[in-house]
Amino acid sequence: MFNLKKFFMKKIYFIIIQLLVSFNLFAQTKSINTETSKIKWIGREITTKIHYGSLKFLDGNISILENQVKGEVTVDMASLNVEDLSGGSKQRLEGHLKSDDFFSVDKHKTAKLEIISSKKEGNIFMVNGTLTIKDISHPIKFKLDAQSNKATTKLAFDRSKYNVKFRSGNFFENLGDKLILDDIDLEVELYF
Repeated sequence: MFNLKKFFMKKIYFIIIQLLVSFNLFAQTKSINTETSKIKWIGREITTKIHYGSLKFLDGNISILENQVKGEVTVDMASLNVEDLSGGSKQRLEGHLKSDDFFSVDKHKTAKLEIISSKKEGNIFMVNGTLTIKDISHPIKFKLDAQSNKATTKLAFDRSKYNVKFRSGNFFENLGDKLILDDIDLEVELYF
């Protein structure tokens, strides 16, 4: 015998599941492990001299769906570390990078990256985000390889857009071999 009530309950259940899926309520949100996740930064001078170091995360989370990824991470700018130098040279460069000539860490203790939208191409997500440094926000695009327990990316940002002027060709002329390139490269590993 046909049970009309049971039939409608199954239909309602099916509709509810479809709505949950369409509103991304089945997204797998993961908090990043701030101890194991890493950021490597690389800065270059016109002379091909390179400095590099690391930054640490304060917090962050990523929601991984079948065809998109969303989330945000917050970086502790006070953790800025120079790794290519040692001793007094290391301390001087770290102090200079944290000063108002560069990232004004006393006034701007964090930086943030928010993923606004993404599109999956193969195993890689093409990401549109917003990067905020020194309370200045600009759009940024990059590729993100998101796995079940790890996400990695390489991206670059133009420091001059965030009012980081020191020896920038966008603000000063005739710097010659003292010019510092505006693009800062980041290599990011997020562990969940």
